[in-house]
Amino acid sequence: MSQLRNANATNAKPNIVIRHAKEQDAIALTELENSCFTGDRISLRSFKRFIPEARNDLMLLEKDGQLAGYFLLLYRAGTSLARLYSIAVSPTFRKQGLAELLMEQAELAAAKRYCVLLRLEVRPDNSSAVALYQKLGYSEFAIKHDFYEDHADAICMQKQVIQFDSTTLTRQVPYIAQTTPFTCGPACLLMVFNYFAPNKFNPQQLEIDIWREATTIFMTSGHGGCGPRGLALSAWQRGFNAEVYINKDGPLFIDSVRSEAKKVILHRVHDTFKQRMEEQELIVHHTELTISMIKQQLEAGMLLVVLISTWQFDKSKAPHWVVVCAVDEHFVYINDPDIEDIPWLSTTERQYIPIEHKVFIRAFSYGKNRLKAAVAIKPR
Repeated sequence: MSQLRNANATNAKPNIVIRHAKEQDAIALTELENSCFTGDRISLRSFKRFIPEARNDLMLLEKDGQLAGYFLLLYRAGTSLARLYSIAVSPTFRKQGLAELLMEQAELAAAKRYCVLLRLEVRPDNSSAVALYQKLGYSEFAIKHDFYEDHADAICMQKQVIQFDSTTLTRQVPYIAQTTPFTCGPACLLMVFNYFAPNKFNPQQLEIDIWREATTIFMTSGHGGCGPRGLALSAWQRGFNAEVYINKDGPLFIDSVRSEAKKVILHRVHDTFKQRMEEQELIVHHTELTISMIKQQLEAGMLLVVLISTWQFDKSKAPHWVVVCAVDEHFVYINDPDIEDIPWLSTTERQYIPIEHKVFIRAFSYGKNRLKAAVAIKPR
Protein backbone atom coordinates (compact mmCIF):
# COMPACT_ATOMS: atom_id res chain seq x y z
CA MET A 1 0.00 0.00 0.00
CA SER A 2 2.93 2.35 0.49
CA GLN A 3 4.33 4.52 -2.23
CA LEU A 4 7.49 6.57 -2.44
CA ARG A 5 7.35 10.27 -3.01
CA ASN A 6 9.28 11.30 -6.12
CA ALA A 7 9.15 7.71 -7.29
CA ASN A 8 9.65 8.95 -10.85
CA ALA A 9 13.32 9.77 -10.13
CA THR A 10 15.31 7.81 -12.68
CA ASN A 11 18.67 7.19 -14.27
CA ALA A 12 17.04 6.97 -17.69
CA LYS A 13 19.14 9.83 -19.12
CA PRO A 14 21.77 8.02 -21.17
CA ASN A 15 24.64 10.33 -20.14
CA ILE A 16 23.91 10.19 -16.37
CA VAL A 17 24.73 7.37 -13.96
CA ILE A 18 24.00 7.35 -10.22
CA ARG A 19 25.75 4.59 -8.29
CA HIS A 20 27.17 3.71 -4.90
CA ALA A 21 30.65 5.04 -4.30
CA LYS A 22 33.58 2.64 -4.29
CA GLU A 23 36.88 2.83 -2.48
CA GLN A 24 38.66 4.06 -5.62
CA ASP A 25 36.27 7.05 -5.79
CA ALA A 26 37.50 8.57 -2.51
CA ILE A 27 40.15 10.85 -4.02
CA ALA A 28 37.79 12.20 -6.69
CA LEU A 29 35.10 12.79 -4.08
CA THR A 30 37.58 14.72 -1.93
CA GLU A 31 38.57 16.90 -4.88
CA LEU A 32 34.88 17.59 -5.60
CA GLU A 33 34.30 18.41 -1.94
CA ASN A 34 37.16 20.92 -1.91
CA SER A 35 35.85 22.59 -5.06
CA CYS A 36 32.38 23.05 -3.53
CA PHE A 37 33.04 24.09 0.08
CA THR A 38 35.44 26.36 1.92
CA GLY A 39 34.61 24.92 5.36
CA ASP A 40 32.93 21.91 7.00
CA ARG A 41 34.53 19.66 4.40
CA ILE A 42 34.51 15.89 4.45
CA SER A 43 38.13 14.71 4.46
CA LEU A 44 39.67 11.94 2.36
CA ARG A 45 39.94 9.84 5.49
CA SER A 46 36.24 10.35 6.26
CA PHE A 47 35.19 9.47 2.69
CA LYS A 48 37.19 6.23 2.99
CA ARG A 49 35.36 5.50 6.25
CA PHE A 50 31.88 6.35 4.90
CA ILE A 51 32.13 4.34 1.66
CA PRO A 52 32.07 0.79 3.11
CA GLU A 53 29.82 1.60 6.09
CA ALA A 54 26.58 -0.39 5.84
CA ARG A 55 24.56 2.22 7.76
CA ASN A 56 25.28 4.89 5.12
CA ASP A 57 24.40 5.48 1.50
CA LEU A 58 27.18 7.39 -0.28
CA MET A 59 26.13 7.70 -3.92
CA LEU A 60 27.72 9.66 -6.69
CA LEU A 61 26.41 11.08 -9.93
CA GLU A 62 28.46 10.82 -13.11
CA LYS A 63 27.64 12.79 -16.24
CA ASP A 64 29.38 11.90 -19.47
CA GLY A 65 31.77 9.79 -17.44
CA GLN A 66 32.76 12.62 -15.08
CA LEU A 67 32.02 12.92 -11.37
CA ALA A 68 29.41 15.67 -11.13
CA GLY A 69 27.99 15.30 -7.62
CA TYR A 70 27.21 13.07 -4.67
CA PHE A 71 24.98 12.68 -1.63
CA LEU A 72 25.65 11.03 1.72
CA LEU A 73 22.79 9.63 3.82
CA LEU A 74 23.26 8.45 7.38
CA TYR A 75 20.86 6.05 9.12
CA ARG A 76 20.31 5.64 12.83
CA ALA A 77 19.65 2.13 14.08
CA GLY A 78 16.21 1.59 15.60
CA THR A 79 14.58 4.63 14.00
CA SER A 80 12.71 5.41 10.79
CA LEU A 81 14.81 8.51 10.15
CA ALA A 82 17.43 9.21 7.49
CA ARG A 83 19.74 12.22 7.60
CA LEU A 84 21.17 13.93 4.55
CA TYR A 85 24.67 14.53 5.90
CA SER A 86 26.03 16.13 2.75
CA ILE A 87 25.17 16.83 -0.88
CA ALA A 88 27.32 18.56 -3.49
CA VAL A 89 27.30 19.32 -7.21
CA SER A 90 30.52 20.30 -8.98
CA PRO A 91 30.63 23.99 -10.04
CA THR A 92 31.18 22.74 -13.61
CA PHE A 93 27.79 20.96 -13.65
CA ARG A 94 25.55 23.40 -11.81
CA LYS A 95 22.26 24.83 -13.11
CA GLN A 96 21.50 21.55 -14.91
CA GLY A 97 18.96 20.13 -12.43
CA LEU A 98 21.46 17.68 -10.95
CA ALA A 99 20.93 18.75 -7.34
CA GLU A 100 17.21 18.04 -7.67
CA LEU A 101 17.96 14.68 -9.28
CA LEU A 102 20.34 13.80 -6.44
CA MET A 103 17.69 14.74 -3.87
CA GLU A 104 15.11 12.55 -5.57
CA GLN A 105 17.54 9.64 -5.54
CA ALA A 106 18.34 10.30 -1.88
CA GLU A 107 14.64 10.08 -1.05
CA LEU A 108 14.36 6.78 -2.90
CA ALA A 109 17.43 5.43 -1.10
CA ALA A 110 15.97 6.43 2.29
CA ALA A 111 12.60 4.89 1.44
CA LYS A 112 14.24 1.61 0.41
CA ARG A 113 15.62 1.46 3.93
CA TYR A 114 12.03 1.94 5.21
CA CYS A 115 12.86 5.41 6.53
CA VAL A 116 9.71 7.50 6.75
CA LEU A 117 11.41 10.88 7.22
CA LEU A 118 14.43 12.42 5.53
CA ARG A 119 16.02 15.23 7.52
CA LEU A 120 18.75 17.73 6.66
CA GLU A 121 20.49 20.90 7.82
CA VAL A 122 21.10 23.91 5.61
CA ARG A 123 22.70 27.31 6.15
CA PRO A 124 20.18 30.18 6.28
CA ASP A 125 22.32 32.15 3.82
CA ASN A 126 22.32 29.31 1.26
CA SER A 127 19.21 30.69 -0.42
CA SER A 128 19.41 28.47 -3.52
CA ALA A 129 19.56 25.29 -1.41
CA VAL A 130 16.72 26.46 0.85
CA ALA A 131 14.61 27.24 -2.22
CA LEU A 132 15.30 23.81 -3.70
CA TYR A 133 14.33 22.01 -0.51
CA GLN A 134 11.14 24.04 -0.21
CA LYS A 135 10.30 23.26 -3.84
CA LEU A 136 10.73 19.55 -3.10
CA GLY A 137 8.37 19.72 -0.12
CA TYR A 138 10.75 20.02 2.84
CA SER A 139 9.49 21.89 5.91
CA GLU A 140 11.46 23.65 8.63
CA PHE A 141 11.09 22.15 12.08
CA ALA A 142 13.99 23.53 14.15
CA ILE A 143 17.08 25.73 14.27
CA LYS A 144 20.47 24.40 15.41
CA HIS A 145 22.54 27.24 16.78
CA ASP A 146 26.31 27.48 16.24
CA PHE A 147 26.17 24.44 13.96
CA TYR A 148 28.86 25.17 11.36
CA GLU A 149 32.60 25.77 11.70
CA ASP A 150 32.11 29.53 11.33
CA HIS A 151 29.44 29.43 14.11
CA ALA A 152 26.56 29.93 11.66
CA ASP A 153 23.17 28.45 12.58
CA ALA A 154 21.51 25.66 10.60
CA ILE A 155 17.90 25.38 9.48
CA CYS A 156 16.61 21.86 10.13
CA MET A 157 14.19 20.60 7.48
CA GLN A 158 12.41 17.33 6.87
CA LYS A 159 10.10 15.54 4.49
CA GLN A 160 7.97 12.40 4.68
CA VAL A 161 9.33 10.25 1.86
CA ILE A 162 6.96 7.30 2.27
CA GLN A 163 3.22 7.76 2.19
CA PHE A 164 0.15 5.60 1.93
CA ASP A 165 -1.11 4.94 -1.58
CA SER A 166 -4.55 6.50 -1.22
CA THR A 167 -5.53 5.47 -4.77
CA THR A 168 -6.40 2.06 -3.30
CA LEU A 169 -9.19 3.58 -1.18
CA THR A 170 -12.69 4.76 -1.96
CA ARG A 171 -12.59 7.00 1.14
CA GLN A 172 -9.85 7.97 3.57
CA VAL A 173 -10.23 8.17 7.33
CA PRO A 174 -10.61 11.94 7.90
CA TYR A 175 -8.14 13.81 10.08
CA ILE A 176 -9.45 15.53 13.22
CA ALA A 177 -7.03 17.15 15.65
CA GLN A 178 -7.50 17.12 19.40
CA THR A 179 -8.00 20.65 20.73
CA THR A 180 -6.86 19.93 24.31
CA PRO A 181 -3.93 17.94 25.75
CA PHE A 182 -6.33 15.31 27.16
CA THR A 183 -8.83 14.59 24.35
CA CYS A 184 -6.80 12.32 22.04
CA GLY A 185 -9.29 9.48 22.59
CA PRO A 186 -12.38 11.52 21.68
CA ALA A 187 -10.62 12.97 18.62
CA CYS A 188 -9.81 9.44 17.48
CA LEU A 189 -13.41 8.33 17.95
CA LEU A 190 -14.60 11.33 15.93
CA MET A 191 -12.27 10.38 13.07
CA VAL A 192 -13.74 6.87 13.10
CA PHE A 193 -17.34 8.10 13.37
CA ASN A 194 -16.93 10.51 10.45
CA TYR A 195 -15.29 7.83 8.32
CA PHE A 196 -18.33 5.60 8.63
CA ALA A 197 -20.83 8.51 8.58
CA PRO A 198 -19.12 11.44 6.79
CA ASN A 199 -19.65 14.86 8.36
CA LYS A 200 -22.34 13.60 10.71
CA PHE A 201 -20.44 14.07 13.99
CA ASN A 202 -19.39 17.61 14.87
CA PRO A 203 -16.01 17.63 16.71
CA GLN A 204 -16.62 21.02 18.29
CA GLN A 205 -19.83 19.80 19.86
CA LEU A 206 -18.77 16.28 20.82
CA GLU A 207 -15.07 16.26 21.73
CA ILE A 208 -15.53 17.33 25.36
CA ASP A 209 -18.78 15.39 25.76
CA ILE A 210 -17.06 12.16 24.76
CA TRP A 211 -14.15 12.89 27.08
CA ARG A 212 -16.52 13.40 30.00
CA GLU A 213 -18.18 10.05 29.21
CA ALA A 214 -14.97 8.08 28.73
CA THR A 215 -12.44 9.57 31.16
CA THR A 216 -10.83 7.46 33.87
CA ILE A 217 -10.96 10.62 36.07
CA PHE A 218 -7.31 10.72 37.21
CA MET A 219 -3.80 10.59 35.80
CA THR A 220 -0.48 11.56 37.44
CA SER A 221 -1.35 15.21 37.02
CA GLY A 222 -3.87 17.25 35.12
CA HIS A 223 -7.01 15.89 33.53
CA GLY A 224 -7.82 12.22 33.36
CA GLY A 225 -7.29 10.15 30.22
CA CYS A 226 -9.86 8.02 28.45
CA GLY A 227 -9.98 4.27 28.93
CA PRO A 228 -10.89 1.63 26.32
CA ARG A 229 -14.18 0.69 27.97
CA GLY A 230 -15.24 4.32 28.20
CA LEU A 231 -14.42 4.89 24.53
CA ALA A 232 -16.27 1.71 23.54
CA LEU A 233 -19.38 2.80 25.45
CA SER A 234 -19.27 6.24 23.80
CA ALA A 235 -19.11 4.55 20.39
CA TRP A 236 -22.03 2.24 21.30
CA GLN A 237 -24.09 5.19 22.47
CA ARG A 238 -23.72 6.75 19.00
CA GLY A 239 -24.75 3.73 16.98
CA PHE A 240 -21.48 1.79 16.58
CA ASN A 241 -20.44 -1.66 17.60
CA ALA A 242 -17.24 -1.70 19.64
CA GLU A 243 -15.02 -4.54 20.87
CA VAL A 244 -12.27 -3.96 23.42
CA TYR A 245 -8.90 -5.72 23.28
CA ILE A 246 -6.91 -5.46 26.49
CA ASN A 247 -4.15 -7.52 28.10
CA LYS A 248 -4.75 -6.38 31.71
CA ASP A 249 -7.80 -6.50 33.91
CA GLY A 250 -8.70 -4.02 36.61
CA PRO A 251 -8.45 -0.23 36.65
CA LEU A 252 -6.09 1.26 34.08
CA PHE A 253 -3.39 3.91 34.61
CA ILE A 254 -3.63 3.31 38.36
CA ASP A 255 0.16 3.03 38.68
CA SER A 256 0.44 6.68 37.71
CA VAL A 257 -1.68 7.80 40.67
CA ARG A 258 -0.12 8.00 44.15
CA SER A 259 -3.14 9.04 46.23
CA GLU A 260 -4.97 6.11 47.79
CA ALA A 261 -8.21 8.10 47.76
CA LYS A 262 -7.86 8.64 44.02
CA LYS A 263 -7.13 4.96 43.52
CA VAL A 264 -10.41 4.10 45.24
CA ILE A 265 -12.25 6.38 42.80
CA LEU A 266 -10.45 4.77 39.84
CA HIS A 267 -11.70 1.38 41.03
CA ARG A 268 -15.26 2.75 41.20
CA VAL A 269 -15.01 4.18 37.68
CA HIS A 270 -13.63 0.87 36.39
CA ASP A 271 -16.42 -1.14 38.01
CA THR A 272 -19.05 1.18 36.50
CA PHE A 273 -17.58 0.90 33.01
CA LYS A 274 -17.31 -2.88 33.37
CA GLN A 275 -20.96 -3.19 34.45
CA ARG A 276 -22.20 -1.00 31.60
CA MET A 277 -20.19 -3.03 29.09
CA GLU A 278 -21.84 -6.21 30.38
CA GLU A 279 -25.29 -4.62 30.24
CA GLN A 280 -24.79 -3.67 26.56
CA GLU A 281 -23.21 -7.08 25.86
CA LEU A 282 -20.09 -5.43 24.49
CA ILE A 283 -17.23 -7.87 24.06
CA VAL A 284 -13.92 -7.54 25.92
CA HIS A 285 -11.08 -9.71 24.59
CA HIS A 286 -8.37 -10.29 27.18
CA THR A 287 -5.59 -10.73 24.67
CA GLU A 288 -2.82 -8.84 22.91
CA LEU A 289 -3.46 -7.69 19.35
CA THR A 290 -0.78 -8.61 16.83
CA ILE A 291 -0.11 -6.93 13.50
CA SER A 292 -1.83 -9.81 11.70
CA MET A 293 -4.88 -9.53 13.97
CA ILE A 294 -5.09 -5.79 13.34
CA LYS A 295 -4.93 -6.45 9.61
CA GLN A 296 -7.78 -8.98 9.91
CA GLN A 297 -9.93 -6.47 11.77
CA LEU A 298 -9.34 -3.83 9.09
CA GLU A 299 -10.18 -6.31 6.34
CA ALA A 300 -13.42 -7.10 8.23
CA GLY A 301 -14.44 -3.45 7.87
CA MET A 302 -13.46 -2.19 11.32
CA LEU A 303 -11.21 0.70 12.36
CA LEU A 304 -9.10 0.55 15.48
CA VAL A 305 -8.38 3.13 18.15
CA VAL A 306 -5.14 2.01 19.78
CA LEU A 307 -3.30 3.06 22.94
CA ILE A 308 0.39 3.78 22.44
CA SER A 309 3.22 5.21 24.48
CA THR A 310 4.70 8.32 22.91
CA TRP A 311 8.19 7.37 24.19
CA GLN A 312 9.06 5.98 20.76
CA PHE A 313 8.34 9.36 19.18
CA ASP A 314 8.95 12.17 21.67
CA LYS A 315 10.40 10.46 24.80
CA SER A 316 7.55 11.75 26.97
CA LYS A 317 6.16 8.37 28.11
CA ALA A 318 2.59 9.66 27.81
CA PRO A 319 -0.38 7.36 27.07
CA HIS A 320 -1.89 8.41 23.77
CA TRP A 321 -4.70 7.20 21.50
CA VAL A 322 -4.28 6.99 17.71
CA VAL A 323 -6.40 5.59 14.87
CA VAL A 324 -5.01 2.63 12.93
CA CYS A 325 -6.21 3.16 9.36
CA ALA A 326 -4.31 0.56 7.33
CA VAL A 327 -1.54 -2.05 7.43
CA ASP A 328 0.74 -3.29 4.68
CA GLU A 329 3.82 -5.50 4.51
CA HIS A 330 6.11 -2.98 6.20
CA PHE A 331 4.04 -0.25 7.85
CA VAL A 332 1.09 0.47 10.12
CA TYR A 333 -0.62 3.70 9.03
CA ILE A 334 -2.07 5.91 11.75
CA ASN A 335 -3.94 9.16 12.16
CA ASP A 336 -2.41 10.93 15.17
CA PRO A 337 -4.71 13.63 16.60
CA ASP A 338 -1.85 15.39 18.42
CA ILE A 339 -0.43 18.29 16.39
CA GLU A 340 1.92 19.64 19.06
CA ASP A 341 4.97 17.75 17.77
CA ILE A 342 4.23 18.16 14.06
CA PRO A 343 2.78 21.67 13.62
CA TRP A 344 4.53 22.14 10.29
CA LEU A 345 2.63 19.31 8.58
CA SER A 346 -0.54 19.87 6.60
CA THR A 347 -3.73 17.99 7.45
CA THR A 348 -3.10 15.65 4.51
CA GLU A 349 0.37 14.80 5.80
CA ARG A 350 -1.04 13.94 9.24
CA GLN A 351 -3.26 11.29 7.70
CA TYR A 352 -1.98 7.74 7.30
CA ILE A 353 1.40 8.37 8.94
CA PRO A 354 3.53 5.27 8.23
CA ILE A 355 5.05 3.55 11.27
CA GLU A 356 7.36 0.61 10.63
CA HIS A 357 6.03 -2.63 12.14
CA LYS A 358 8.83 -3.02 14.69
CA VAL A 359 8.49 0.60 15.83
CA PHE A 360 4.70 0.26 16.16
CA ILE A 361 5.04 -2.92 18.22
CA ARG A 362 7.39 -1.13 20.62
CA ALA A 363 5.01 1.83 20.86
CA PHE A 364 1.89 -0.34 21.26
CA SER A 365 2.11 -0.61 25.06
CA TYR A 366 2.11 1.74 28.01
CA GLY A 367 3.77 1.79 31.40
CA LYS A 368 5.92 -0.61 33.38
CA ASN A 369 3.24 -3.30 33.10
CA ARG A 370 3.15 -2.91 29.31
CA LEU A 371 -0.57 -2.25 29.10
CA LYS A 372 -1.96 -2.91 25.62
CA ALA A 373 -5.44 -1.68 24.77
CA ALA A 374 -7.46 -1.12 21.60
CA VAL A 375 -11.05 -0.56 20.56
CA ALA A 376 -12.26 -2.04 17.25
CA ILE A 377 -15.25 -0.13 15.86
CA LYS A 378 -17.74 -0.55 13.02
CA PRO A 379 -21.31 0.61 12.37
CA ARG A 380 -24.05 -1.23 14.24
